[in-house]
Amino acid sequence: MERNLALEVVRVTEAAALSAARLMGRGEAVAADQAAVNAMRHAFESVSIRGTVVIGEGERDEAPMLFIGERVGSGDESDPEVDIAVDPLEGTNLCALGRPNALAVIAMAERGRLLHAPDIYMDKIAVGPHAKGVVDLDKSPKKNLAAIADAKGVYVEDLTAVILERPRHHDLIQEVRKAGARVHLISDGDVSAAISTCIPGSGIDVLFGIGGAPEGVLAAAALRCVGGDLQARLVVNSAEEKERCKRMGIEDVSKKWHLEELAAGDVMFAATGVTTGDILKGVRYFRGGAETHSLVMRSSSGTIRIIETKHHFDRKPHFGH
Repeated sequence: MERNLALEVVRVTEAAALSAARLMGRGEAVAADQAAVNAMRHAFESVSIRGTVVIGEGERDEAPMLFIGERVGSGDESDPEVDIAVDPLEGTNLCALGRPNALAVIAMAERGRLLHAPDIYMDKIAVGPHAKGVVDLDKSPKKNLAAIADAKGVYVEDLTAVILERPRHHDLIQEVRKAGARVHLISDGDVSAAISTCIPGSGIDVLFGIGGAPEGVLAAAALRCVGGDLQARLVVNSAEEKERCKRMGIEDVSKKWHLEELAAGDVMFAATGVTTGDILKGVRYFRGGAETHSLVMRSSSGTIRIIETKHHFDRKPHFGH
Protein backbone atom coordinates (compact mmCIF):
# COMPACT_ATOMS: atom_id res chain seq x y z
CA MET A 1 0.00 0.00 0.00
CA GLU A 2 1.54 3.27 -1.09
CA ARG A 3 -0.73 5.53 0.94
CA ASN A 4 -0.29 5.81 4.68
CA LEU A 5 -3.92 5.10 5.35
CA ALA A 6 -3.45 5.40 9.09
CA LEU A 7 -3.07 9.16 8.65
CA GLU A 8 -6.53 9.18 7.05
CA VAL A 9 -8.16 6.70 9.42
CA VAL A 10 -7.02 8.60 12.52
CA ARG A 11 -9.98 10.89 11.77
CA VAL A 12 -12.17 7.86 12.41
CA THR A 13 -10.62 7.07 15.79
CA GLU A 14 -10.86 10.76 16.68
CA ALA A 15 -14.59 10.76 15.91
CA ALA A 16 -15.14 7.65 18.04
CA ALA A 17 -13.15 9.10 20.94
CA LEU A 18 -14.96 12.44 20.81
CA SER A 19 -18.34 10.73 20.99
CA ALA A 20 -17.45 8.17 23.67
CA ALA A 21 -15.75 10.76 25.88
CA ARG A 22 -19.05 12.61 26.24
CA LEU A 23 -20.15 9.71 28.45
CA MET A 24 -16.95 9.35 30.46
CA GLY A 25 -17.58 8.50 34.09
CA ARG A 26 -21.35 8.32 33.76
CA GLY A 27 -21.54 4.59 34.35
CA GLU A 28 -23.18 3.96 30.97
CA ALA A 29 -20.84 1.42 29.39
CA VAL A 30 -23.17 0.22 26.61
CA ALA A 31 -24.17 3.78 25.67
CA ALA A 32 -20.53 4.88 25.48
CA ASP A 33 -19.67 1.86 23.30
CA GLN A 34 -22.66 2.55 21.03
CA ALA A 35 -21.68 6.20 20.68
CA ALA A 36 -18.18 5.18 19.60
CA VAL A 37 -19.51 2.60 17.13
CA ASN A 38 -21.96 5.04 15.54
CA ALA A 39 -19.32 7.75 15.19
CA MET A 40 -16.76 5.34 13.76
CA ARG A 41 -19.21 3.90 11.23
CA HIS A 42 -20.21 7.42 10.10
CA ALA A 43 -16.64 8.71 9.91
CA PHE A 44 -15.54 5.78 7.73
CA GLU A 45 -17.81 7.18 5.00
CA SER A 46 -15.27 9.95 4.37
CA VAL A 47 -12.27 7.60 3.91
CA SER A 48 -11.36 6.50 0.38
CA ILE A 49 -10.80 2.81 0.97
CA ARG A 50 -12.58 -0.45 0.24
CA GLY A 51 -12.45 -1.87 3.73
CA THR A 52 -13.82 -5.07 5.23
CA VAL A 53 -14.12 -5.45 8.99
CA VAL A 54 -12.47 -8.76 9.96
CA ILE A 55 -12.14 -8.06 13.69
CA GLY A 56 -15.07 -6.43 15.46
CA GLU A 57 -16.02 -6.51 19.10
CA GLY A 58 -19.30 -7.35 20.74
CA GLU A 59 -20.07 -10.99 19.97
CA ARG A 60 -18.83 -12.16 23.37
CA ASP A 61 -20.62 -9.63 25.55
CA GLU A 62 -23.39 -8.57 23.15
CA ALA A 63 -21.99 -5.05 22.95
CA PRO A 64 -22.74 -2.83 19.98
CA MET A 65 -20.18 -3.41 17.25
CA LEU A 66 -19.07 -2.97 13.69
CA PHE A 67 -19.91 -6.48 12.57
CA ILE A 68 -17.50 -8.90 10.93
CA GLY A 69 -17.87 -8.71 7.16
CA GLU A 70 -19.18 -5.13 7.25
CA ARG A 71 -17.91 -3.01 4.36
CA VAL A 72 -16.61 0.42 5.28
CA GLY A 73 -15.13 3.33 3.37
CA SER A 74 -16.17 5.25 0.27
CA GLY A 75 -13.46 3.99 -2.08
CA ASP A 76 -13.89 3.00 -5.73
CA GLU A 77 -11.98 0.52 -7.88
CA SER A 78 -8.86 2.70 -7.78
CA ASP A 79 -8.68 2.66 -3.97
CA PRO A 80 -7.00 -0.09 -1.92
CA GLU A 81 -8.79 -3.09 -0.52
CA VAL A 82 -7.93 -3.53 3.15
CA ASP A 83 -8.84 -5.68 6.10
CA ILE A 84 -9.73 -3.74 9.20
CA ALA A 85 -9.68 -4.60 12.89
CA VAL A 86 -11.59 -2.21 15.13
CA ASP A 87 -12.32 -1.61 18.76
CA PRO A 88 -14.35 1.61 18.79
CA LEU A 89 -13.97 1.79 22.59
CA GLU A 90 -11.18 -0.37 24.00
CA GLY A 91 -11.77 -0.29 27.72
CA THR A 92 -15.52 0.30 27.74
CA ASN A 93 -15.67 -0.02 31.51
CA LEU A 94 -12.68 2.30 31.87
CA CYS A 95 -14.61 5.01 30.05
CA ALA A 96 -17.83 4.34 31.97
CA LEU A 97 -16.00 4.61 35.30
CA GLY A 98 -13.74 7.51 34.29
CA ARG A 99 -10.57 5.42 34.63
CA PRO A 100 -7.35 5.72 32.60
CA ASN A 101 -6.39 4.07 29.30
CA ALA A 102 -9.66 3.92 27.33
CA LEU A 103 -8.89 4.17 23.60
CA ALA A 104 -10.54 4.15 20.18
CA VAL A 105 -8.49 1.78 18.01
CA ILE A 106 -8.17 0.71 14.36
CA ALA A 107 -5.63 -1.57 12.67
CA MET A 108 -5.41 -2.13 8.92
CA ALA A 109 -3.56 -4.46 6.59
CA GLU A 110 -3.74 -5.71 3.05
CA ARG A 111 -6.52 -8.22 2.38
CA GLY A 112 -5.99 -11.54 4.12
CA ARG A 113 -3.14 -10.38 6.36
CA LEU A 114 -4.94 -10.07 9.70
CA LEU A 115 -5.95 -13.20 11.61
CA HIS A 116 -9.73 -13.61 11.54
CA ALA A 117 -9.97 -14.35 15.25
CA PRO A 118 -13.36 -15.18 16.77
CA ASP A 119 -14.51 -13.17 19.75
CA ILE A 120 -13.29 -15.62 22.38
CA TYR A 121 -10.40 -15.54 24.81
CA MET A 122 -6.70 -15.65 23.96
CA ASP A 123 -3.63 -16.32 26.10
CA LYS A 124 -0.88 -13.77 25.35
CA ILE A 125 2.64 -12.72 26.17
CA ALA A 126 3.89 -9.39 24.83
CA VAL A 127 7.22 -7.58 25.16
CA GLY A 128 8.99 -4.57 23.72
CA PRO A 129 11.86 -4.44 21.19
CA HIS A 130 14.60 -5.12 23.76
CA ALA A 131 13.11 -8.55 24.53
CA LYS A 132 11.96 -9.46 21.02
CA GLY A 133 12.55 -13.12 20.23
CA VAL A 134 13.42 -14.26 23.75
CA VAL A 135 9.98 -15.13 25.18
CA ASP A 136 7.95 -18.26 24.62
CA LEU A 137 4.29 -18.72 25.53
CA ASP A 138 4.99 -22.37 26.32
CA LYS A 139 7.57 -21.51 28.99
CA SER A 140 6.81 -20.64 32.60
CA PRO A 141 6.54 -17.02 33.74
CA LYS A 142 9.74 -17.57 35.74
CA LYS A 143 11.72 -18.63 32.65
CA ASN A 144 10.28 -15.85 30.52
CA LEU A 145 11.07 -13.24 33.15
CA ALA A 146 14.65 -14.53 33.41
CA ALA A 147 15.02 -14.32 29.62
CA ILE A 148 13.60 -10.76 29.52
CA ALA A 149 15.89 -9.65 32.35
CA ASP A 150 18.91 -11.16 30.59
CA ALA A 151 18.01 -9.47 27.29
CA LYS A 152 17.57 -6.11 29.01
CA GLY A 153 20.64 -6.48 31.20
CA VAL A 154 18.70 -6.05 34.44
CA TYR A 155 17.59 -8.19 37.37
CA VAL A 156 14.21 -9.93 37.39
CA GLU A 157 13.40 -7.79 40.43
CA ASP A 158 13.69 -4.73 38.17
CA LEU A 159 10.95 -5.95 35.83
CA THR A 160 7.24 -5.08 35.94
CA ALA A 161 4.60 -7.38 34.48
CA VAL A 162 1.15 -6.08 33.61
CA ILE A 163 -1.73 -8.54 34.10
CA LEU A 164 -5.51 -8.22 33.89
CA GLU A 165 -6.96 -8.51 37.39
CA ARG A 166 -9.19 -11.57 36.98
CA PRO A 167 -9.80 -14.69 39.12
CA ARG A 168 -8.41 -16.81 36.27
CA HIS A 169 -5.02 -15.14 36.78
CA HIS A 170 -4.63 -15.94 40.47
CA ASP A 171 -1.96 -18.61 39.92
CA LEU A 172 -0.20 -16.56 37.23
CA ILE A 173 0.07 -13.54 39.53
CA GLN A 174 1.49 -15.70 42.31
CA GLU A 175 4.07 -17.21 39.93
CA VAL A 176 5.23 -13.79 38.76
CA ARG A 177 5.51 -12.55 42.34
CA LYS A 178 7.38 -15.67 43.39
CA ALA A 179 9.84 -15.15 40.53
CA GLY A 180 10.65 -11.74 42.02
CA ALA A 181 9.13 -9.41 39.45
CA ARG A 182 6.76 -6.58 40.25
CA VAL A 183 3.11 -6.81 39.19
CA HIS A 184 0.90 -4.05 37.83
CA LEU A 185 -2.75 -5.17 37.83
CA ILE A 186 -5.21 -3.56 35.43
CA SER A 187 -9.00 -3.82 35.35
CA ASP A 188 -9.37 -3.59 31.55
CA GLY A 189 -7.54 -2.45 28.45
CA ASP A 190 -4.91 -4.99 27.45
CA VAL A 191 -4.28 -3.41 24.02
CA SER A 192 -2.96 -0.31 25.76
CA ALA A 193 -1.05 -2.54 28.18
CA ALA A 194 0.62 -4.49 25.36
CA ILE A 195 1.67 -1.28 23.61
CA SER A 196 3.07 0.09 26.86
CA THR A 197 5.72 -2.68 26.84
CA CYS A 198 7.23 -0.86 23.84
CA ILE A 199 7.06 2.69 25.20
CA PRO A 200 10.26 3.91 26.87
CA GLY A 201 9.52 5.20 30.32
CA SER A 202 6.21 3.34 30.68
CA GLY A 203 7.68 1.12 33.38
CA ILE A 204 6.06 -1.98 31.83
CA ASP A 205 8.28 -4.82 30.60
CA VAL A 206 5.88 -7.66 29.77
CA LEU A 207 2.18 -8.45 29.42
CA PHE A 208 1.04 -11.86 30.64
CA GLY A 209 -2.36 -13.53 30.66
CA ILE A 210 -5.70 -14.20 29.03
CA GLY A 211 -7.74 -11.45 27.39
CA GLY A 212 -9.87 -11.07 24.28
CA ALA A 213 -8.74 -12.54 20.96
CA PRO A 214 -9.81 -9.44 18.97
CA GLU A 215 -7.68 -7.31 21.30
CA GLY A 216 -4.82 -9.73 20.68
CA VAL A 217 -4.89 -9.05 16.93
CA LEU A 218 -5.08 -5.30 17.53
CA ALA A 219 -2.14 -5.49 19.94
CA ALA A 220 -0.17 -7.57 17.43
CA ALA A 221 -0.73 -4.93 14.74
CA ALA A 222 0.55 -2.21 17.05
CA LEU A 223 3.58 -4.24 18.14
CA ARG A 224 4.46 -4.98 14.50
CA CYS A 225 4.77 -1.24 14.02
CA VAL A 226 6.97 -0.57 17.05
CA GLY A 227 9.22 -3.60 16.91
CA GLY A 228 7.80 -5.50 19.85
CA ASP A 229 6.89 -9.17 20.07
CA LEU A 230 3.76 -11.12 20.93
CA GLN A 231 2.79 -14.77 21.04
CA ALA A 232 -0.75 -16.00 21.56
CA ARG A 233 -2.99 -19.06 21.70
CA LEU A 234 -6.77 -19.17 21.54
CA VAL A 235 -8.53 -20.37 24.69
CA VAL A 236 -11.34 -22.62 23.49
CA ASN A 237 -13.76 -23.58 26.25
CA SER A 238 -16.54 -25.36 24.37
CA ALA A 239 -17.43 -27.28 21.24
CA GLU A 240 -19.38 -24.23 20.07
CA GLU A 241 -16.27 -22.04 20.33
CA LYS A 242 -14.23 -24.65 18.48
CA GLU A 243 -16.80 -24.66 15.69
CA ARG A 244 -16.69 -20.86 15.50
CA CYS A 245 -12.92 -21.05 15.07
CA LYS A 246 -13.30 -23.50 12.21
CA ARG A 247 -15.92 -21.32 10.53
CA MET A 248 -13.35 -18.52 10.52
CA GLY A 249 -10.70 -20.74 8.96
CA ILE A 250 -8.80 -21.80 12.09
CA GLU A 251 -8.48 -25.61 12.03
CA ASP A 252 -5.82 -26.01 14.73
CA VAL A 253 -7.35 -24.31 17.76
CA SER A 254 -4.31 -25.15 19.92
CA LYS A 255 -1.84 -23.43 17.57
CA LYS A 256 0.64 -21.00 19.06
CA TRP A 257 0.41 -17.84 16.96
CA HIS A 258 3.47 -15.67 16.38
CA LEU A 259 3.38 -11.92 15.79
CA GLU A 260 3.72 -12.03 12.01
CA GLU A 261 0.93 -14.61 11.76
CA LEU A 262 -1.50 -12.44 13.69
CA ALA A 263 -0.78 -9.28 11.67
CA ALA A 264 1.25 -9.71 8.49
CA GLY A 265 2.43 -7.53 5.63
CA ASP A 266 2.15 -3.74 5.64
CA VAL A 267 0.25 -3.02 8.86
CA MET A 268 -1.05 0.35 10.03
CA PHE A 269 -2.38 1.28 13.43
CA ALA A 270 -4.21 4.32 14.79
CA ALA A 271 -5.51 5.01 18.30
CA THR A 272 -7.04 8.06 19.98
CA GLY A 273 -7.22 8.51 23.72
CA VAL A 274 -10.66 8.64 25.29
CA THR A 275 -9.45 8.90 28.88
CA THR A 276 -5.92 9.95 29.78
CA GLY A 277 -3.60 6.99 30.24
CA ASP A 278 -0.06 5.67 30.00
CA ILE A 279 0.20 6.27 26.26
CA LEU A 280 -2.25 8.99 25.26
CA LYS A 281 -4.10 11.92 26.78
CA GLY A 282 -7.86 11.73 26.82
CA VAL A 283 -10.34 14.03 25.09
CA ARG A 284 -10.39 17.53 26.58
CA TYR A 285 -13.37 19.71 25.72
CA PHE A 286 -13.34 23.47 25.48
CA ARG A 287 -15.96 25.97 24.44
CA GLY A 288 -16.98 25.10 20.87
CA GLY A 289 -14.57 22.24 20.45
CA ALA A 290 -12.18 19.70 21.88
CA GLU A 291 -8.60 18.44 21.77
CA THR A 292 -7.64 14.85 20.97
CA HIS A 293 -4.36 12.99 21.32
CA SER A 294 -3.64 10.16 18.86
CA LEU A 295 -0.97 7.62 17.97
CA VAL A 296 -0.40 6.66 14.33
CA MET A 297 2.06 3.95 13.26
CA ARG A 298 3.09 1.94 10.21
CA SER A 299 5.07 -1.30 10.16
CA SER A 300 6.79 -0.81 6.79
CA SER A 301 8.48 2.43 7.81
CA GLY A 302 8.53 2.09 11.59
CA THR A 303 7.19 5.63 11.77
CA ILE A 304 5.46 6.60 15.00
CA ARG A 305 3.48 9.82 15.05
CA ILE A 306 1.82 11.50 18.00
CA ILE A 307 -0.92 13.81 16.74
CA GLU A 308 -2.56 16.48 18.86
CA THR A 309 -5.64 17.91 17.17
CA LYS A 310 -7.92 20.82 18.00
CA HIS A 311 -11.46 20.27 16.72
CA HIS A 312 -13.78 23.24 16.20
CA PHE A 313 -17.32 21.94 16.01
CA ASP A 314 -18.65 24.97 14.14
CA ARG A 315 -16.24 24.31 11.25
CA LYS A 316 -16.27 20.53 10.92
CA PRO A 317 -18.73 17.75 11.69
CA HIS A 318 -18.43 16.08 15.07
CA PHE A 319 -20.07 12.69 14.73
CA GLY A 320 -22.38 12.03 17.63
CA HIS A 321 -22.17 15.63 18.94
